[in-house]
Amino acid sequence: MRPKSYDKLFFSIVLILVLSGLFIFSSAALGIFADGVNNYIFIVLKQVVIGLLFGAGALYLVSGIYYKHWQKWSVYLFIFSILSTLLVFIPQIGISTLGARRWIDLGFVSIQPSEFLKFGFVVYFASWLASKNDRVSNLKDGFLPAMFILAIPSIILLNQPDTGTLLCILLAGISMFFVAGGKAKHLLLLLLVIALGIGYIIYTKPYAMARITTFLDPQSDPLGAGYQIRQALIAIGSGQILGRGFGQSIQKFNFLPEPLGDAIFAVSAEEFGFVGSTTIIFLFLGFTLRGLRLSSRSPDQFSRLLALGIVILISSQSFINIGAMLGVLPLTGVPLLFISHGGTALLFALAEVGLLLNISKFSNLKKT
Repeated sequence: MRPKSYDKLFFSIVLILVLSGLFIFSSAALGIFADGVNNYIFIVLKQVVIGLLFGAGALYLVSGIYYKHWQKWSVYLFIFSILSTLLVFIPQIGISTLGARRWIDLGFVSIQPSEFLKFGFVVYFASWLASKNDRVSNLKDGFLPAMFILAIPSIILLNQPDTGTLLCILLAGISMFFVAGGKAKHLLLLLLVIALGIGYIIYTKPYAMARITTFLDPQSDPLGAGYQIRQALIAIGSGQILGRGFGQSIQKFNFLPEPLGDAIFAVSAEEFGFVGSTTIIFLFLGFTLRGLRLSSRSPDQFSRLLALGIVILISSQSFINIGAMLGVLPLTGVPLLFISHGGTALLFALAEVGLLLNISKFSNLKKT
Protein backbone atom coordinates (compact mmCIF):
# COMPACT_ATOMS: atom_id res chain seq x y z
CA MET A 1 0.00 0.00 0.00
CA ARG A 2 1.35 3.41 -0.97
CA PRO A 3 1.63 5.82 2.00
CA LYS A 4 -0.36 9.05 2.03
CA SER A 5 0.05 12.14 4.15
CA TYR A 6 -0.32 11.72 7.91
CA ASP A 7 -3.50 12.76 9.74
CA LYS A 8 -2.98 16.51 10.15
CA LEU A 9 -6.02 17.03 12.39
CA PHE A 10 -4.81 14.42 14.86
CA PHE A 11 -1.31 15.90 14.84
CA SER A 12 -2.73 19.40 15.38
CA ILE A 13 -4.63 18.26 18.48
CA VAL A 14 -1.47 16.73 19.93
CA LEU A 15 0.57 19.83 19.10
CA ILE A 16 -1.93 22.09 20.87
CA LEU A 17 -1.91 19.78 23.91
CA VAL A 18 1.90 19.76 24.08
CA LEU A 19 2.30 23.53 23.69
CA SER A 20 -0.51 24.17 26.18
CA GLY A 21 1.13 21.70 28.54
CA LEU A 22 4.45 23.52 28.39
CA PHE A 23 2.68 26.81 29.09
CA ILE A 24 0.82 25.34 32.09
CA PHE A 25 3.91 23.51 33.36
CA SER A 26 6.05 26.65 33.31
CA SER A 27 3.50 28.32 35.59
CA ALA A 28 2.96 25.33 37.91
CA ALA A 29 6.74 25.01 38.36
CA LEU A 30 6.76 28.39 40.13
CA GLY A 31 5.35 26.53 43.14
CA ILE A 32 8.78 25.05 43.90
CA PHE A 33 9.90 28.42 45.29
CA ALA A 34 7.59 27.86 48.25
CA ASP A 35 9.77 24.91 49.24
CA GLY A 36 12.94 26.98 49.07
CA VAL A 37 14.00 25.37 45.80
CA ASN A 38 15.71 27.76 43.41
CA ASN A 39 16.25 25.56 40.36
CA TYR A 40 13.16 26.67 38.43
CA ILE A 41 15.09 27.09 35.18
CA PHE A 42 16.65 23.61 35.55
CA ILE A 43 13.26 21.93 36.15
CA VAL A 44 11.64 23.64 33.16
CA LEU A 45 14.64 22.94 30.90
CA LYS A 46 14.65 19.31 32.00
CA GLN A 47 11.01 18.97 30.95
CA VAL A 48 11.72 20.72 27.67
CA VAL A 49 14.89 18.79 26.78
CA ILE A 50 14.09 15.27 27.99
CA GLY A 51 10.37 15.34 27.40
CA LEU A 52 9.67 17.79 24.63
CA LEU A 53 12.80 17.81 22.45
CA PHE A 54 13.63 14.12 22.85
CA GLY A 55 9.91 13.35 22.55
CA ALA A 56 9.65 15.37 19.33
CA GLY A 57 12.67 13.49 18.01
CA ALA A 58 11.06 10.17 18.96
CA LEU A 59 7.81 11.22 17.28
CA TYR A 60 9.64 12.13 14.09
CA LEU A 61 11.71 8.94 14.11
CA VAL A 62 8.84 6.55 14.90
CA SER A 63 6.47 8.23 12.43
CA GLY A 64 8.94 7.30 9.69
CA ILE A 65 9.10 3.59 10.62
CA TYR A 66 6.63 1.41 8.73
CA TYR A 67 4.21 0.19 11.38
CA LYS A 68 4.45 -3.48 10.27
CA HIS A 69 8.08 -3.56 11.40
CA TRP A 70 6.85 -3.26 14.99
CA GLN A 71 4.92 -6.50 14.50
CA LYS A 72 8.18 -8.31 13.67
CA TRP A 73 9.94 -6.87 16.73
CA SER A 74 6.98 -7.14 19.12
CA VAL A 75 8.06 -10.15 21.19
CA TYR A 76 11.60 -8.79 21.66
CA LEU A 77 10.22 -5.37 22.52
CA PHE A 78 7.88 -6.86 25.13
CA ILE A 79 10.61 -8.97 26.72
CA PHE A 80 13.00 -6.01 26.84
CA SER A 81 10.33 -3.77 28.37
CA ILE A 82 9.68 -6.41 31.06
CA LEU A 83 13.37 -6.75 31.90
CA SER A 84 13.78 -2.97 31.99
CA THR A 85 10.88 -2.61 34.40
CA LEU A 86 12.24 -5.36 36.67
CA LEU A 87 15.38 -3.26 37.17
CA VAL A 88 13.47 -1.07 39.63
CA PHE A 89 13.63 -3.92 42.15
CA ILE A 90 17.45 -3.94 42.19
CA PRO A 91 18.45 -1.79 45.21
CA GLN A 92 21.49 -0.21 43.54
CA ILE A 93 19.48 0.79 40.47
CA GLY A 94 15.84 1.29 41.48
CA ILE A 95 14.68 4.35 43.42
CA SER A 96 12.21 3.95 46.28
CA THR A 97 9.94 6.95 46.94
CA LEU A 98 7.06 6.93 49.42
CA GLY A 99 7.10 3.14 49.49
CA ALA A 100 6.96 2.73 45.69
CA ARG A 101 9.76 1.50 43.41
CA ARG A 102 8.96 2.96 40.00
CA TRP A 103 12.12 4.71 38.84
CA ILE A 104 15.62 3.82 37.66
CA ASP A 105 18.50 6.09 38.62
CA LEU A 106 20.84 6.73 35.70
CA GLY A 107 22.91 9.23 37.67
CA PHE A 108 22.18 12.34 35.61
CA VAL A 109 18.46 11.56 35.30
CA SER A 110 15.82 9.12 36.57
CA ILE A 111 13.41 7.30 34.24
CA GLN A 112 10.17 5.40 34.76
CA PRO A 113 10.43 2.11 32.82
CA SER A 114 6.72 1.33 33.23
CA GLU A 115 6.15 3.81 30.38
CA PHE A 116 8.21 1.47 28.19
CA LEU A 117 6.27 -1.50 29.56
CA LYS A 118 2.97 0.07 28.45
CA PHE A 119 4.33 0.57 24.96
CA GLY A 120 5.86 -2.91 24.77
CA PHE A 121 2.64 -4.49 25.98
CA VAL A 122 0.28 -2.90 23.44
CA VAL A 123 2.65 -3.64 20.54
CA TYR A 124 3.02 -7.31 21.51
CA PHE A 125 -0.63 -7.82 22.47
CA ALA A 126 -1.78 -6.31 19.15
CA SER A 127 0.61 -8.59 17.28
CA TRP A 128 -0.47 -11.66 19.25
CA LEU A 129 -4.19 -10.97 18.83
CA ALA A 130 -3.77 -10.32 15.10
CA SER A 131 -1.97 -13.65 14.70
CA LYS A 132 -4.86 -15.56 16.30
CA ASN A 133 -7.53 -14.43 13.81
CA ASP A 134 -10.82 -16.17 14.67
CA ARG A 135 -9.22 -18.23 17.45
CA VAL A 136 -9.37 -15.23 19.80
CA SER A 137 -12.91 -16.31 20.66
CA ASN A 138 -11.65 -19.77 21.67
CA LEU A 139 -11.14 -20.42 25.40
CA LYS A 140 -7.92 -22.41 25.03
CA ASP A 141 -6.28 -20.48 22.19
CA GLY A 142 -7.67 -17.03 22.94
CA PHE A 143 -8.93 -16.20 26.41
CA LEU A 144 -6.52 -18.18 28.60
CA PRO A 145 -3.31 -17.07 26.81
CA ALA A 146 -4.62 -13.48 26.84
CA MET A 147 -5.10 -13.75 30.61
CA PHE A 148 -1.51 -14.96 30.95
CA ILE A 149 -0.16 -12.06 28.86
CA LEU A 150 -2.14 -9.55 30.93
CA ALA A 151 -0.92 -11.18 34.15
CA ILE A 152 2.76 -10.47 33.37
CA PRO A 153 2.64 -6.64 33.62
CA SER A 154 0.00 -6.93 36.34
CA ILE A 155 2.29 -8.84 38.69
CA ILE A 156 5.21 -6.48 38.06
CA LEU A 157 3.19 -3.29 38.55
CA LEU A 158 1.38 -4.56 41.64
CA ASN A 159 4.72 -5.20 43.30
CA GLN A 160 6.03 -1.68 42.62
CA PRO A 161 3.13 -0.75 43.37
CA ASP A 162 1.76 1.27 40.44
CA THR A 163 -1.97 0.60 40.26
CA GLY A 164 -2.65 3.63 38.04
CA THR A 165 -0.41 2.40 35.22
CA LEU A 166 -1.78 -1.11 35.66
CA LEU A 167 -5.34 0.16 35.29
CA CYS A 168 -4.42 1.87 31.99
CA ILE A 169 -2.83 -1.34 30.67
CA LEU A 170 -5.87 -3.40 31.69
CA LEU A 171 -8.27 -0.97 30.00
CA ALA A 172 -6.20 -1.06 26.82
CA GLY A 173 -5.88 -4.85 26.94
CA ILE A 174 -9.58 -5.44 27.53
CA SER A 175 -10.53 -3.08 24.68
CA MET A 176 -8.09 -4.76 22.29
CA PHE A 177 -9.27 -8.25 23.25
CA PHE A 178 -12.92 -7.35 22.72
CA VAL A 179 -12.35 -5.62 19.35
CA ALA A 180 -10.19 -8.56 18.20
CA GLY A 181 -13.20 -10.86 18.57
CA GLY A 182 -13.20 -11.98 22.18
CA LYS A 183 -16.49 -13.47 23.35
CA ALA A 184 -18.73 -11.42 25.63
CA LYS A 185 -18.80 -14.20 28.25
CA HIS A 186 -15.00 -14.33 28.28
CA LEU A 187 -14.90 -10.56 28.62
CA LEU A 188 -17.28 -10.71 31.56
CA LEU A 189 -15.13 -13.40 33.15
CA LEU A 190 -12.05 -11.24 32.67
CA LEU A 191 -13.82 -8.27 34.25
CA LEU A 192 -14.85 -10.49 37.17
CA VAL A 193 -11.25 -11.61 37.71
CA ILE A 194 -10.07 -8.00 37.59
CA ALA A 195 -12.80 -6.91 40.01
CA LEU A 196 -11.83 -9.68 42.44
CA GLY A 197 -8.20 -8.67 42.09
CA ILE A 198 -9.00 -5.03 42.82
CA GLY A 199 -11.08 -6.09 45.82
CA TYR A 200 -8.18 -8.16 47.13
CA ILE A 201 -5.76 -5.24 46.72
CA ILE A 202 -8.11 -2.87 48.53
CA TYR A 203 -8.59 -5.36 51.35
CA THR A 204 -4.92 -6.24 51.83
CA LYS A 205 -3.11 -2.99 50.94
CA PRO A 206 -3.57 -0.09 53.41
CA TYR A 207 -2.68 2.55 50.78
CA ALA A 208 -5.41 1.26 48.45
CA MET A 209 -7.99 1.15 51.25
CA ALA A 210 -7.05 4.72 52.23
CA ARG A 211 -7.63 5.94 48.67
CA ILE A 212 -11.05 4.30 48.45
CA THR A 213 -12.05 5.63 51.87
CA THR A 214 -10.91 9.12 50.88
CA PHE A 215 -12.79 8.88 47.58
CA LEU A 216 -16.01 7.92 49.34
CA ASP A 217 -15.55 10.46 52.14
CA PRO A 218 -12.87 13.14 51.56
CA GLN A 219 -13.59 14.54 55.02
CA SER A 220 -12.64 11.28 56.78
CA ASP A 221 -8.97 12.29 56.99
CA PRO A 222 -8.73 15.95 55.94
CA LEU A 223 -5.09 16.41 56.98
CA GLY A 224 -3.93 12.97 55.84
CA ALA A 225 -5.19 10.84 52.94
CA GLY A 226 -7.90 13.36 52.07
CA TYR A 227 -5.61 16.39 52.02
CA GLN A 228 -4.69 16.30 48.32
CA ILE A 229 -8.21 15.99 46.97
CA ARG A 230 -9.46 18.73 49.34
CA GLN A 231 -6.75 21.12 48.17
CA ALA A 232 -7.34 20.17 44.53
CA LEU A 233 -11.06 20.93 44.80
CA ILE A 234 -10.27 24.25 46.49
CA ALA A 235 -7.95 25.13 43.59
CA ILE A 236 -10.49 24.11 40.94
CA GLY A 237 -13.30 25.99 42.68
CA SER A 238 -11.15 29.11 43.10
CA GLY A 239 -10.68 29.34 39.35
CA GLN A 240 -14.38 30.03 38.76
CA ILE A 241 -15.15 30.90 35.11
CA LEU A 242 -12.01 32.54 33.73
CA GLY A 243 -9.44 31.77 36.44
CA ARG A 244 -7.00 33.90 38.41
CA GLY A 245 -4.64 34.28 35.44
CA PHE A 246 -1.31 32.83 34.36
CA GLY A 247 1.06 32.33 37.29
CA GLN A 248 -1.54 33.47 39.83
CA SER A 249 -2.40 30.12 41.43
CA ILE A 250 -2.29 30.27 45.23
CA GLN A 251 -2.74 26.57 45.89
CA LYS A 252 0.51 25.58 44.16
CA PHE A 253 2.43 27.40 46.91
CA ASN A 254 2.67 25.06 49.93
CA PHE A 255 -0.94 23.87 49.77
CA LEU A 256 -1.36 21.52 46.81
CA PRO A 257 0.82 18.37 46.85
CA GLU A 258 2.48 17.50 43.51
CA PRO A 259 1.53 20.70 41.62
CA LEU A 260 3.90 19.65 38.82
CA GLY A 261 2.68 16.06 38.69
CA ASP A 262 -0.65 14.52 39.64
CA ALA A 263 -2.28 17.84 40.56
CA ILE A 264 -1.28 20.01 37.60
CA PHE A 265 -4.85 19.96 36.26
CA ALA A 266 -6.00 21.60 39.51
CA VAL A 267 -3.34 24.31 39.07
CA SER A 268 -4.46 24.96 35.49
CA ALA A 269 -8.11 25.07 36.59
CA GLU A 270 -7.28 27.67 39.24
CA GLU A 271 -5.38 29.85 36.78
CA PHE A 272 -7.56 29.44 33.68
CA GLY A 273 -10.92 28.62 35.25
CA PHE A 274 -13.81 26.62 33.87
CA VAL A 275 -13.08 27.77 30.32
CA GLY A 276 -9.46 26.58 30.43
CA SER A 277 -10.37 23.31 32.17
CA THR A 278 -13.07 22.38 29.68
CA THR A 279 -10.74 23.29 26.82
CA ILE A 280 -8.19 20.75 28.09
CA ILE A 281 -10.91 18.11 28.51
CA PHE A 282 -12.24 18.74 24.99
CA LEU A 283 -8.72 18.49 23.57
CA PHE A 284 -8.28 15.07 25.15
CA LEU A 285 -11.76 14.11 23.98
CA GLY A 286 -10.82 15.18 20.45
CA PHE A 287 -7.61 13.14 20.71
CA THR A 288 -9.63 10.10 21.76
CA LEU A 289 -12.35 10.36 19.12
CA ARG A 290 -9.94 11.09 16.28
CA GLY A 291 -7.66 8.30 17.47
CA LEU A 292 -10.54 5.82 17.57
CA ARG A 293 -11.59 6.88 14.09
CA LEU A 294 -8.03 6.36 12.92
CA SER A 295 -8.10 2.88 14.47
CA SER A 296 -11.39 2.00 12.78
CA ARG A 297 -9.98 3.01 9.36
CA SER A 298 -6.62 1.23 9.81
CA PRO A 299 -5.57 -1.03 6.93
CA ASP A 300 -5.25 -4.35 8.81
CA GLN A 301 -5.98 -6.07 12.10
CA PHE A 302 -2.57 -5.43 13.66
CA SER A 303 -2.60 -1.68 12.99
CA ARG A 304 -6.25 -1.46 14.07
CA LEU A 305 -5.57 -3.08 17.43
CA LEU A 306 -2.28 -1.26 17.92
CA ALA A 307 -3.86 2.14 17.28
CA LEU A 308 -6.73 1.27 19.61
CA GLY A 309 -4.36 0.18 22.38
CA ILE A 310 -2.27 3.35 22.17
CA VAL A 311 -5.31 5.63 22.12
CA ILE A 312 -6.83 3.90 25.15
CA LEU A 313 -3.50 4.01 27.02
CA ILE A 314 -3.12 7.75 26.58
CA SER A 315 -6.75 8.81 26.90
CA SER A 316 -7.56 6.56 29.88
CA GLN A 317 -4.54 7.83 31.82
CA SER A 318 -5.47 11.43 31.08
CA PHE A 319 -9.12 11.08 32.06
CA ILE A 320 -8.21 9.06 35.17
CA ASN A 321 -5.96 11.93 36.28
CA ILE A 322 -8.60 14.57 35.57
CA GLY A 323 -11.33 12.49 37.20
CA ALA A 324 -9.23 12.07 40.34
CA MET A 325 -8.64 15.83 40.61
CA LEU A 326 -12.39 16.46 40.21
CA GLY A 327 -13.16 13.89 42.91
CA VAL A 328 -15.17 11.58 40.64
CA LEU A 329 -12.47 8.85 40.65
CA PRO A 330 -10.07 7.63 43.36
CA LEU A 331 -6.52 9.01 43.32
CA THR A 332 -4.15 6.74 41.39
CA GLY A 333 -0.96 8.78 41.04
CA VAL A 334 -0.79 8.81 37.23
CA PRO A 335 0.35 12.06 35.56
CA LEU A 336 -1.62 14.08 33.04
CA LEU A 337 0.08 13.21 29.76
CA PHE A 338 1.47 16.06 27.61
CA ILE A 339 1.14 18.43 30.60
CA SER A 340 2.46 16.96 33.89
CA HIS A 341 6.08 16.77 34.97
CA GLY A 342 7.71 13.59 33.72
CA GLY A 343 10.10 13.48 30.81
CA THR A 344 9.80 9.70 30.37
CA ALA A 345 6.01 9.84 30.15
CA LEU A 346 6.07 12.68 27.62
CA LEU A 347 8.80 11.03 25.55
CA PHE A 348 6.93 7.73 25.21
CA ALA A 349 3.57 9.44 24.68
CA LEU A 350 5.01 11.36 21.74
CA ALA A 351 6.70 8.22 20.41
CA GLU A 352 3.30 6.49 20.52
CA VAL A 353 1.75 9.44 18.70
CA GLY A 354 4.44 9.01 16.04
CA LEU A 355 3.36 5.41 15.57
CA LEU A 356 -0.26 6.49 15.23
CA LEU A 357 0.76 9.05 12.61
CA ASN A 358 2.58 6.36 10.65
CA ILE A 359 -0.52 4.16 10.72
CA SER A 360 -2.61 7.13 9.57
CA LYS A 361 -0.48 7.35 6.40
CA PHE A 362 -1.88 3.98 5.34
CA SER A 363 -5.40 4.37 6.73
CA ASN A 364 -8.63 4.99 4.86
CA LEU A 365 -9.34 8.29 6.61
CA LYS A 366 -10.97 10.86 4.40
CA LYS A 367 -9.62 14.37 4.44
CA THR A 368 -11.50 16.50 6.97
